[in-house]
Amino acid sequence: MGELAKLPNIGKVLEAQLEAVGIATPEALRETGSRAAWLRIQAADPSACFHRLCALEGALRGVRWHALDGPVKADLKEFYQSHKGLQ
Repeated sequence: MGELAKLPNIGKVLEAQLEAVGIATPEALRETGSRAAWLRIQAADPSACFHRLCALEGALRGVRWHALDGPVKADLKEFYQSHKGLQ
């Protein structure tokens, strides 16, 4: 496992997905942002779920995604709902 897996919420599967869409370092993830990274993953894997989006956001904030506060989760949920199923 590489540098991405050192971030909270990023295991070997999510790390591989990020690398497959051109995001290979924590810096690249920060530059891309959670939403754009999730959209790239979703384009390659239509099963990309809300929890994966939250995991990416939590990784950027340095926390487990369960610890994201309500307003952040609500904003992510709105984004997810507006983009799920889009290819």
